[in-house]
Amino acid sequence: MRRILLPAFLAASMACQRDASPGEYLFLWAGDSARQASDFLAVIDADPASARYGAVLTTLPTGMAGTHPHHTEAEMPADGHLLANGFGAGRTWLFDLTKPRQPAILASFGDLAGFSHPHTYTRLADGNVLATFQYKADTASAEAAGEHGAMAMGGPHSTGGLVEMDERGNVIRSGSAVDTTIPDRWIFPYSVLAIPSIDRAVSTTTDMDHADTTATSEWVQFWRLSDLTLLRSIALPPGPRGDEQRFTGEPRLLPDGQDVYIHTFNCGLYLVRGADTPTPSAAFVRSFQGTECGVPILTGHYWLQPVPDAHALVALDIADPEHPREVSSVSLGDDEAPHWIAIDRTGRRLVLNSGGAGTGRRLFIIDFDPATGRLSVDERFRDTGSTQPGVSLKARTWPHGFTGTAIPHGTVFSR
Repeated sequence: MRRILLPAFLAASMACQRDASPGEYLFLWAGDSARQASDFLAVIDADPASARYGAVLTTLPTGMAGTHPHHTEAEMPADGHLLANGFGAGRTWLFDLTKPRQPAILASFGDLAGFSHPHTYTRLADGNVLATFQYKADTASAEAAGEHGAMAMGGPHSTGGLVEMDERGNVIRSGSAVDTTIPDRWIFPYSVLAIPSIDRAVSTTTDMDHADTTATSEWVQFWRLSDLTLLRSIALPPGPRGDEQRFTGEPRLLPDGQDVYIHTFNCGLYLVRGADTPTPSAAFVRSFQGTECGVPILTGHYWLQPVPDAHALVALDIADPEHPREVSSVSLGDDEAPHWIAIDRTGRRLVLNSGGAGTGRRLFIIDFDPATGRLSVDERFRDTGSTQPGVSLKARTWPHGFTGTAIPHGTVFSR
């Protein structure tokens, strides 16, 4: 066979294109469990055809330690730039991941529009970002800051709001989440769903400060998306147990394009209807085992819910949203408390980690069948020589020189 030699520029172009193959890499946002070494972004080989499948390829430290690496965007944006927060420090980083093996920091920023401690970032169709900021950036918040600017848990703070910005933190508009009709005023924007088709946004209200024992956070807020005017707030009703409505978490738009599912960290699941009306309603539809239920995904007509107390990921068929039914579950071991999941662009692979809970400290890839809802652990995604699936984040030496255990949170696939 005649050997064909490619021109150097063509070979380089093909290599560059391969670097951007969908789902070939995982980007893991993590910090040192001892809060001494720098927080960092890790790049992991997620190509099932690779001889290094599951290997940590490179890491990028931020230069700050103990900021509590928390949420990233839920999926990799089209421009390859990923927002991630160090929640405790109220700091946001913008990572350039267009060359996955050579990650870079493009920008970082703190308080915006008089608000502090961003939590969730949602990309809008025009490329702007809608973000929740938990607190007002007032003197009390500043006085509550401790080492590395991290918030002292249990310190005083007051209601934040929503901010629309570009990805580098330039503010376009903002709105306060203060609602004077709520007696206790303990509203701390947690996550937000934009619904442009009806000019609405829906946000939840759980305080990330776990030392806050006063805010029960059963509130859901409705906004006019075009100018971020707060329109109304409603409380979720209790479920059969009596407290399923507490600690509202992630809102997800149902396939009809209007109704919304909202999960709570007390493991309730609620159906919200009439977001564009003066009287939106919320109804309890089911619960999961225990409390502290993790970040869910809605894909097609399936709801995928991490359930830490069951050490499992559960799939519900929600074709009938008033009567969701379990179709599959997968157990990860008694030492895991699954929290964060993200899905690749094929809709067939999930990444899952414990988000700091549990003692297993492993990162998993879960195979998902979008036709049946079936879940299964990818047994091949594991450390070399390991007897169990998953990539361990415990007591390992990372490429930037840190040796220790990483606490993971936001993790996404490459596009």
